[in-house]
Amino acid sequence: MSALHDDPSSTEIDRRLMELEIKASFSEDLIDHLNEAIVRQQQQIELLMRELRQLRDQLPNDSAGTPRTLRDELPPHY
Repeated sequence: MSALHDDPSSTEIDRRLMELEIKASFSEDLIDHLNEAIVRQQQQIELLMRELRQLRDQLPNDSAGTPRTLRDELPPHY
C-alpha cells in the first residue's frame, strides 16, 4: 500500500467517498423509477383524455349547450 492509504485521514476520505458513491447510485435508481412512473402517468392521462373526447363526441349536439334539470334526471316511469 502507498503512504496515502496508511494515513487515517485518507481512510476516512475513502470511506466518505464510498458512502457518497452509494448514495449517488441509490439516487440515480430512484430517479429512474420516478421517471418511469411519470411516463406511465402521462400515458394514462393521454388515454383518459382520448376517452373523454370520444364520450363528448357521442353526446347529441342539441343537448351539449343546454343545462340539465332535476326533471331530466327522473327515471322514465315517473
